[in-house]
Amino acid sequence: MLNLSSLAWKKLLLGSAQLFAILDPAGDFTDGSDLSRTFSDITDTTHASIMSWLNIAPESHFSIANIPFGVISTQGDATPRPAVAIGDYALDLKAFAAGGGFDASADIKKSAAAFSSPTLNAFAAQGRSFHRAVRAHLQAVLSADTKHPQALRDNEALRKTALVPRAEVTNHLPMAVGDYTDFYAGKNHAYNVGVLFRGPDNALQPNYLHLPVAYHGRASSVVVSGTPLRRPWGQILKDPKAEPKVPALDTAQKLDLELEMGMFICRENQLGSPVPVDEADDYIFGYVLMNDWSARDLQAWEYVPLGPFTAKNLGTSISAWVVLADALADAKGAGIPNDTPLLPYLQEKKKDNVLQIDLEVDLITANGNKTTISKTNSRNLLWSWPQMIAHHSISGCNLRPGDLFGSGTISGTEPNTQGSILEQTQGGKVAMQLAGGEERKFLQDGDTLVIRGWAGKEGALVGFGEVSGKILPAHPLF
Repeated sequence: MLNLSSLAWKKLLLGSAQLFAILDPAGDFTDGSDLSRTFSDITDTTHASIMSWLNIAPESHFSIANIPFGVISTQGDATPRPAVAIGDYALDLKAFAAGGGFDASADIKKSAAAFSSPTLNAFAAQGRSFHRAVRAHLQAVLSADTKHPQALRDNEALRKTALVPRAEVTNHLPMAVGDYTDFYAGKNHAYNVGVLFRGPDNALQPNYLHLPVAYHGRASSVVVSGTPLRRPWGQILKDPKAEPKVPALDTAQKLDLELEMGMFICRENQLGSPVPVDEADDYIFGYVLMNDWSARDLQAWEYVPLGPFTAKNLGTSISAWVVLADALADAKGAGIPNDTPLLPYLQEKKKDNVLQIDLEVDLITANGNKTTISKTNSRNLLWSWPQMIAHHSISGCNLRPGDLFGSGTISGTEPNTQGSILEQTQGGKVAMQLAGGEERKFLQDGDTLVIRGWAGKEGALVGFGEVSGKILPAHPLF
């Protein structure tokens, strides 16, 4: 299970021209020649990865450059508690803390009660500097030349207790979601859908380029990856051209995905006090992948004049592991250009502040046929997360740890880069061809959707794993 190879062997793997970075007990990064490197250097996914004494496959989303946080339970302990993903393992932070894993850091140790909580909310509420310290400590403990060998590497009893194969854990919703706000920041998606319903001349509403459009979603139906969802019932206008317009009660026939990213808040602002856009990054705990399931036929009838309701509250799936904001600090760049003059509260000093996450979607039918139906990147957003926070709070709305934001559907401009089936099938007019000769205009019962996302290069990937969900038949009503 463990790889305790020598430093010379590791240097050979990296190449003689590359220096191997390790973390010393004081928190400074040095190589074997005592040359220092900065924290951003060592976590930058464009650099060579830190190596671990654990065997971690180069293609793993959970490299030592990542250290994402989640909530797990095991067969031996059904109590949900925090953990981090590392390679094919989950490090149980409750067991790690109880076994002295944080003894080298007094500041972390005094707040270790957060690692016994059934959610990540208590940990998130400690703030960005605490998240940063815990992640750096865990990277130090897990690095191949750890200066804390007794914390885990050479502590066989603690390894057996705290280091659990991920295949043997059950993942739970990582945060208790107090409020959920879904934005509409994917301009390409907004334009494509607008064209379908209003034509190209009126595709985007007049407000769209001036503010991050959003609506309040339903927090209670946010579920962790792997949770199946039932096809919903609702009111559907079967014939939009008929007069009078009388809906029918039926199961949704136009069930769809929305490929999104999610962001969790870690800090509270006082009611009445907006968050300045250039301070908003300190409010970000981390990110997840999101599928905001959507019943398009329910939505078409109900959304006027107040927007989505039952068409969206059937369920929103998120990935199990929260990638900390610091882990993606270097995975940012330009979003979709916006030449519209913005009001001062949305003007960021930091440019190129949109995450650049590679995204892809697989559709797996009940027959087992798998088709990758979309490949895109989160750079296809018009607004950054700090801008979303600034707009959400400009009215004085008080954000709280555990609040979840959705980005809105992420779509590119080329074929097979759209984040919804609605776009790919032009509203259900053109069938999407799948492997095995199957086709879809919208999702059918038994279909499973799997979304993956990552940044960086092999050996130092900062990824999310996946978010998946299967559509089950609707419950009978009568």
